[in-house]
Amino acid sequence: MEAITGDQRTGRGPKIVAIGGGNGLASLLRGLKEYSFNLTAIVTVADDGGSSGRLRRSLGVLPPGDFRNCIAALADDEALITQLFRYRFADGDGVDGHSFGNLFITAMAGITGSFEKALLESSRVLAIKGRVVPSTLADVTLVADVIDPAQVPAESGQRVSRVEGESQIPRLSGAIRRLHLRPDNPPAYPEAIQAVLAAGLILAGPGSLFTSVLPNLLVRDLAAAIRASRALKVYICNVATQPGETAGFSVGDHLQVLERHARPGLFQNVVANIPQDRKYDVEWVRLDWPDRPDVQVVTADMVDPHSPWRHDSRKLARTLMDLLEARAPEAKKIAEFSRQRKLP
Repeated sequence: MEAITGDQRTGRGPKIVAIGGGNGLASLLRGLKEYSFNLTAIVTVADDGGSSGRLRRSLGVLPPGDFRNCIAALADDEALITQLFRYRFADGDGVDGHSFGNLFITAMAGITGSFEKALLESSRVLAIKGRVVPSTLADVTLVADVIDPAQVPAESGQRVSRVEGESQIPRLSGAIRRLHLRPDNPPAYPEAIQAVLAAGLILAGPGSLFTSVLPNLLVRDLAAAIRASRALKVYICNVATQPGETAGFSVGDHLQVLERHARPGLFQNVVANIPQDRKYDVEWVRLDWPDRPDVQVVTADMVDPHSPWRHDSRKLARTLMDLLEARAPEAKKIAEFSRQRKLP
């Protein structure tokens, strides 16, 4: 009976698509599942570091790490599943450094015959509230053009070096001028396109701008679907800057980079944190942005006091629901779902 009730609940709440990767996307999903079970996480497949990178190189699977985090965040018994999926083997021939979740998804891919089926079955086994899909099934490499930090700008132009691999990009000094995928036009995953076109709310971020958010938007068909969608589209700006990627960035800098890679107007709404006092040793993203009639910036205190460089899941989700509730049809879905879940 409990399983039937759970299945009936999963179709309720507004249709929300969250795009990104890393800890930022998992944190967002953790808050959103209190307001909807109609969640689709679209995850980058460019990760090539750590356990995910090793499995990708040795077994030819898509990197499972970010998918593992999202599945754990959406799980019904999140506390236990998160501990299990994050458990990392400290030693042992062939498994040292791997997390259990990464091995679980990789094993499921072997059993089911494909990575997408592995995600589906893993989600079913763990009774997650939503679904997790890749932005593309292609074996992509993230490539960055980085401006030489030692160069003094001159009339002859800036010297640019090319860095390959998602894990290598944040390690280098110098400003990132441009990102590319190789191959440069991978096909979007069809279910990701379908989710975007059916959504009432599309979110990009939070997370590493260059290595978690933008790799998804560089999948051209996915970006085109976002442009075509009539959903409320929101970019969630990070709380703090990130060394190697966004040091010194303001909200406006984030928006400029986003639009340079994914064209202006893709996201008409930006949610940004109000910087806290200096008791935290954090470089906050500054609240500076261009005065533009086509972009609405919403600010709120969304800091997690225990990890002040990150969003608080509940605060962020509530801010987004307040923004979405301005749309009457979605407001009804949120109100109904909240009553069922007995949310404030």
